[in-house]
Amino acid sequence: QVQLVESGGGSVQSGGSLSLSCVASGRTIHLYSMGWYRQTPGEQRDLVASITTNWGTSKYSDSVKGRFTISINAAKNTVTLQMDNLKPEDAAVYYCHAKDWNHHEIPGNEYWGQGTQVNVSS
Repeated sequence: QVQLVESGGGSVQSGGSLSLSCVASGRTIHLYSMGWYRQTPGEQRDLVASITTNWGTSKYSDSVKGRFTISINAAKNTVTLQMDNLKPEDAAVYYCHAKDWNHHEIPGNEYWGQGTQVNVSS
């Protein structure tokens, strides 16, 4: 099992910046990727950004490209999401996510943090 502990988040005005961090502990040796999802009330949880643990290959949702940057310190099992030029529509609960490598045809386990609130006022 893997445990994820998030930090960061809070409230900021539109155009401001925030940084989220997530530390993974436990059986992290099998982790393939870490990243962030976000969710607003009544909506599904959507991918914001993710990054692979070995090659550092990242991907972003179209809505945050050019504004958010994800990075990873694989040695410390820590992923960071730097959020710049925040907009009111970025307000959500942000969840850290991690996924193990697939094993043959079996999907890897997925893990979630407890969530951290991001508020953006206009």
